[in-house]
Amino acid sequence: MKFDISRLLDSWEYKPGQVLVRKLKGKDGTQKIQLRLDLGVLQMNAEGRPDGKRPLGHESFFHHLVSQLEKHRADHDGSDEEFVLSGEDCARLQQEAIQYHHRYICLYQLGDYAAVVRDADRNLEVFDFVDEFAETDELSWALQQFRPQLLLMLTRAKGMIMLEKKEFAATAREVENGIATLREFYNAFERPDLAEHSGEIASLEQWLENLRTNHEKRSEKPEGEPLPLTERQKLERALQDAVSREDYEQAARVRDALKNLKAP
Repeated sequence: MKFDISRLLDSWEYKPGQVLVRKLKGKDGTQKIQLRLDLGVLQMNAEGRPDGKRPLGHESFFHHLVSQLEKHRADHDGSDEEFVLSGEDCARLQQEAIQYHHRYICLYQLGDYAAVVRDADRNLEVFDFVDEFAETDELSWALQQFRPQLLLMLTRAKGMIMLEKKEFAATAREVENGIATLREFYNAFERPDLAEHSGEIASLEQWLENLRTNHEKRSEKPEGEPLPLTERQKLERALQDAVSREDYEQAARVRDALKNLKAP
């Protein structure tokens, strides 16, 4: 009975459609992050590998493979030739990357945007590593297909850091760079057609439009007077939330609503 977590679940009600996250200090003194799910609670470490493990004595399995690459280079006069990632390597890297994905989604909800950037940049390194050394293109694509969502969260976090400093022009530049990077990704994989149907690009384009609109209105409003959200802004926020929760059916509905919304 001591393993029963019913009391914990009863004290923290699950609410469908909401990302419920909290941070606390664990019994070991380290910071933990908890995510409330419909069937329980997902707990992860706030730093290091989310599950707290150290594969083969390294911070992560990715760090282990990087050390293997460095050893290979040392044994082959600095050459990367013949260093490849097997299917098992790629699968373990993908599973590990999902842990960091869950954490940076939680960190974004907590408003810890610097930590989101930390984890998202880490996963981007993994994606690039796999893209360069995977045994086959198919193994690489199994991970690369998630890059757009990762780039969305990274751009959001960097933009929010600038926005909190009230650096509106810098925020807009971050969003513009994020959109350009997403389009470059689709072009690199010879699928520019997917860019036109990308929920991530649509979300960032809406945010950019809102930033420009709000910036113009702020220059006309008295200092400190709040700006009401427009219908487009409400839908854009709903789209961001749906993508963050990986609720793609809801995201599709919101995108349709945005398309049907008359331009201001």
